[in-house]
Amino acid sequence: MDTNLILDYIRATTNLYGIVPLEKVVEIYNQQNDDQIGTEDVEPYLDKNLRKNYVYAHDDHFVHETIAVFDEFDLVLTKKGEKPYYVPGKEELLKYADVNYYEKPKQYYDLDWYVKKNLFPNNKEKAEMLCWNIRWACVVDGSNIQGIIDHFNTAGVNFKNENQVNEVLPLVMDLANNVRLWENNGHTPSEIFEKFEKPNLRPLPAGRFLGMGDRPKLSVIQGGTSEKIGRNDPCPCGSGKKYKKCCLGKEE
Repeated sequence: MDTNLILDYIRATTNLYGIVPLEKVVEIYNQQNDDQIGTEDVEPYLDKNLRKNYVYAHDDHFVHETIAVFDEFDLVLTKKGEKPYYVPGKEELLKYADVNYYEKPKQYYDLDWYVKKNLFPNNKEKAEMLCWNIRWACVVDGSNIQGIIDHFNTAGVNFKNENQVNEVLPLVMDLANNVRLWENNGHTPSEIFEKFEKPNLRPLPAGRFLGMGDRPKLSVIQGGTSEKIGRNDPCPCGSGKKYKKCCLGKEE
């Protein structure tokens, strides 16, 4: 029995699923290895201090530090429900033993390319950090779209006009639909929808916020100043009309 390999499986599954039952670690390990283990081989790790690996123990579960620190164990378990687990092959799964590893789907590169070209053309590091933060926000709380979008405001992004906002939002929504989420047991929202046909888990369409009142607010430059303007906010031109019925879409 390779104790280091067992620890790698604990770290990998915790990073991929956020919360993983001890029995699931054993099941996946035995699926992918000739030497078989039992719960008694993994139980001792519940009593070990694995915090340097960002792993905490809660009852008979291994829990990612982010969930443990913010006491969201029950919340995440509720979101998981009875969703099936995404289990990649051994080589891919064990990449998750590195806490810094994450899968980059095509949609991640699409957003990264746009941000580097249009938002931070002279600051590659800031562009990469913004994309990383957005991806991480999806993993931690994929259902909180405004929280994901707020990373643009936190990064100090001032969009030139509403057209640029409309270019960015579909890229963010496409990424959110294709990130492996803790609440989906490692599946992406698109995979859940396509493979398991659960209507209550439909991926968020790219155009959801376009033309709707719950549209996320982003900083748009208007008249040389920056303010967060929603479609139903008063138009900054001073007409007294709502932004969507006045200057929205007009060429500057």
